[in-house]
Amino acid sequence: QVQLVESGGGLVQPGGSLTLSCAASGFTFRSYRMMWYRQTPGKERELVAGISNAGTVRDYAGSVKGRFTVSRDNAKNTVYRQMNSLEYEGTAVYYCRVQVAAVDYWGQGTQVTVSS
Repeated sequence: QVQLVESGGGLVQPGGSLTLSCAASGFTFRSYRMMWYRQTPGKERELVAGISNAGTVRDYAGSVKGRFTVSRDNAKNTVYRQMNSLEYEGTAVYYCRVQVAAVDYWGQGTQVTVSS
């Protein structure tokens, strides 16, 4: 079955950097667009980045553009998200998502806390 497992979250100081990973299995990873979302308490999940199946097209929410980079390694079935210049607003649970055969699959999320 489709599985997505995020990792790499943790505590980071303001202005710091962090790279999240999402390891995928159970589907032909190289054939699907992958997406990153974030969610803060009391708010809905927000799409922040997407990357096409070949990694040639990347799109970002305006709030993270220029500071976050999404990439993927199709040989490792993994999508990454590098976050630079993190601010307090970056504190959230980050999820990856894929839609396979019109079904949405989500990882369990990884917590990022930006704090001094």
